[in-house]
Amino acid sequence: MDSRREEEIQLTVPGGWRSDRADKVLAALHSRLSRSRWQKLLKEGRVWLDDRVLGQTDRLRSGDTVQITLPAPVPLDLHPVPMDLEILHEDEDLLVLNKAPGRVVHPGAGTGGDTLVHGLLDHCRGALTGIGGAERPGIVHRLDKETSGALVVAKREEAFRSLAEQFAARKVKKYYTALAVGVPDPASGRIENPVGRHPVHRTRMTCRADGREARTDYQVEASYAGVACRVGLRLHTGRTHQIRVHLKEIGHSLLGDRMYGYREGRLGGLAIPVPRVMLHAARIEFIHPARGGFLSVEAPFPEDFREVERLLADLAAG
Repeated sequence: MDSRREEEIQLTVPGGWRSDRADKVLAALHSRLSRSRWQKLLKEGRVWLDDRVLGQTDRLRSGDTVQITLPAPVPLDLHPVPMDLEILHEDEDLLVLNKAPGRVVHPGAGTGGDTLVHGLLDHCRGALTGIGGAERPGIVHRLDKETSGALVVAKREEAFRSLAEQFAARKVKKYYTALAVGVPDPASGRIENPVGRHPVHRTRMTCRADGREARTDYQVEASYAGVACRVGLRLHTGRTHQIRVHLKEIGHSLLGDRMYGYREGRLGGLAIPVPRVMLHAARIEFIHPARGGFLSVEAPFPEDFREVERLLADLAAG
């Protein structure tokens, strides 16, 4: 099926329905589209009742049957770019990929034609049914440029909305692995310091009393001669730079995280090359938006993460 063709659908308001605004009724009957999307369709004259076009303020009642013409998805002003993507799971509704470190997710000021969205447009040719009326992949959450690991992408609008609701309701379980300076004591715990914008350095975040609620669980998984460790993390909230800020707050900045306190030579005076912030989204778990059931996807460590850990292991052994 060509996903770029217009789609004709018909809806009948069931018995016992109270008279209400057309946009509200249609959004309730056909939750694949948001209310704002229905408002746009009504404004564009794409919804008919009998022989007349429905307006946004018109009302619908029990027994009314409406015809709708859904426009073909509008391609973004972006071009598909062939890209080597590591797909961990894929079906007709969504995919989960292992994002490479250094890859920007969204196009923006200063980015080129090599963002993850460009690569997904190529990978998903003909499989995107349109999100918000545009033929684009639905990026449900974000990972920083330097962070690697599991990233969920919706291919259909209904999947995008379901996943976005799960993230908003904190039903998605997000597990990370990091390499950090030193070894936290105790070896496991919970960090609950609120996180907000730094009052002076506006590109940074910091722990502050008037910040937003933030909760991170941590567990030390391996220690390397006491100068560094591998730590597993469960993210309960999704504040910007949350893990990086929380570990800095307890005195254990992530390796390579120069924005939040890492300095060369901090590993017992040893110069171990660290190419980036050593943070990896190791596993993500959620309810499949179409099939139901629990989906858990693990993302293997990239080579640079494994190499830094090998150097730390050699340090501990030597």
